[in-house]
Amino acid sequence: MTGEQIYTNAAIIRRDAVVHGTLVVRDGAIAEIAEGRSEKGIDCEGDYLLPGLIELHTDHLEGHYSPRPGVRWDRTAAIQAHDAQVAASGITTVFDCLRLGSDEEGGFEVGEMRAMADALKGAQTDGRLRADHHIHLRCEVSAPDVLDHFEPFQHEAMVRLASLMDHAPGQRQFQTMEQYILYYKTKKGMSDDAFDRFVEKRRHNSATHADRHRRILAERCAERNITLASHDDATAEHVAEACDLGTRLAEFPTSLEAARSSHETGMSVLMGAPNVVRGKSHSGNIAATDLADAGVLDVLSSDYVPISLITAPFVLHDRGMALSDAIALVTATPARAVSLDDRGEMQPGKRADFIRVRRTGEGDMPLVRSVWRQGARVA
Repeated sequence: MTGEQIYTNAAIIRRDAVVHGTLVVRDGAIAEIAEGRSEKGIDCEGDYLLPGLIELHTDHLEGHYSPRPGVRWDRTAAIQAHDAQVAASGITTVFDCLRLGSDEEGGFEVGEMRAMADALKGAQTDGRLRADHHIHLRCEVSAPDVLDHFEPFQHEAMVRLASLMDHAPGQRQFQTMEQYILYYKTKKGMSDDAFDRFVEKRRHNSATHADRHRRILAERCAERNITLASHDDATAEHVAEACDLGTRLAEFPTSLEAARSSHETGMSVLMGAPNVVRGKSHSGNIAATDLADAGVLDVLSSDYVPISLITAPFVLHDRGMALSDAIALVTATPARAVSLDDRGEMQPGKRADFIRVRRTGEGDMPLVRSVWRQGARVA
C-alpha cells in the first residue's frame, strides 16, 4: 500500500521492549517508531500494536475442506473460510498444512492436496485472501504412498516447510499403547479385532517404509531449500537423527529430554498454543509451559485453534514471561525459523504486517481489533 499512515497512543511491542508511542507506516513498510504521542494519526487508545502473527503449523484448512468423514467442500470456499478466521485471529502469515500419505485415519487421495495447492494459489492471485499463505507439507513417512503424494510438489514455490512424521504405535507421539488406544480405538469405536489388525498394519508399514522415506524426503527438501521439521520427537536419539537430516524445526517434542536436546543443537522448538491455553497436551505428553519454564520453548503454533495463537503469549506473560519474549514466540522466532527475514518484528524496514490488540488486565482474553498486511487493513 502506498502513502503514509500514522498510529499513535499505542503500546508498541518491539523485540526487546514495549514502547509507548507512535508508529509510522510508509509504502507498506514500517518507517518509524517513536516514543510519545503525535498530534496526527489514528489514536489507538492505549492498545497494543504488535507484529502480525506467523503460523507455521495449522491443519485448520483441512477441517474446512473435509468437515465430516467422506465429505469434501468446495476448495475455494474452504480456503476463504479458513483465511477469514486466521486473519481475525491476528495471523498475517500462515503455513497451511497439507497432509501427504493415505491411511485408515482418513488420508486424502493422490492429487487432492495438489488440487488444494492450486486453489490456494488461485485464491491468492485473485486477491481473495487476507493473510499471506504458504504451504507446509505434513509427510507421513510410514505411509506406502507418501512419495507419490510428494511428487506433484517437487517444484511448487509455495512449499517452504515440510515435516516428517510417523504416527505408528510405539513411535514418537504414541510411545505407549494407552495413548494409542485412546486416540484410535476409543475415539473411533473400533472392535478389538479391528484395532488389532489396524495396529499390526501400521507397525508393519512403519518398519517397512519409515526410515527410507525419511531419508528420501529430507534429501528432496534439501535440494529445494525447503525448511525441514521433525515431529513428535521423544528421545535424544530421535533428535540426533533429525540433526543428521538437516532439520531446523522440532515440532511438538513429547518429552523434556527431546526438547532440551533439540534446543541445544540450535533447532527451534515448536509447541502448540492450545497446549499453553489448556495447561496440558491433548494427547497426554509434556505441557508446553514446562518447556517454557525450562527455557527451551522457541515457537508456538495454533495447530487446530487459530485464536489460541494470540491468547497463549498473554497466558505465558501472566505466568511471568516478559511480554516482548512471549510475543516473539509467535512472530520473530517463527519468521527466523523459515527464513522470512522481512517480517516478524516492529522494526523500521520490515513489512508493515501488524495487529492492534486490546487487553484490559491479567487473565483477560485479548481482543484483536484490527489487522494490517503490508500497510493495508485486512481485518
